Amino acid sequence: MVQVMTFDEFTHIGEKEKKAKSSVLTEDLAYEVLSVVSEIPEGKVATYGQIARLIGRPKNARLVGKILSCAEYFGDFPCQRVVNAAGRLAPGFAEQAQLLSEEGVELRDENHVDLKKYQWEA
Repeated sequence: MVQVMTFDEFTHIGEKEKKAKSSVLTEDLAYEVLSVVSEIPEGKVATYGQIARLIGRPKNARLVGKILSCAEYFGDFPCQRVVNAAGRLAPGFAEQAQLLSEEGVELRDENHVDLKKYQWEA
């Protein structure tokens, strides 16, 4: 079971983090990103930059990554479907390859998805 944390609890994890997040990261932004992630079809992937562009923030791919790294606090979202611009899997997300494999996404090598074949055309 996923334990859902309120946005206030999330932003109060640490004072330094709180100051950095408060100026850019809002609950509305987090849910906007996660809403797009939830639209990625099974068997497809999207990039952090692609999601940033879809929400109208084309220069905020890293912010998308930060939100996804904490997505478990907001609910259950298919974050395994998001990779970097080169198709590389997220570091530290050991289950990502297996979850993608279960959806029919084959890896080009042990850490990369073939974006030409599996990238979501949003």
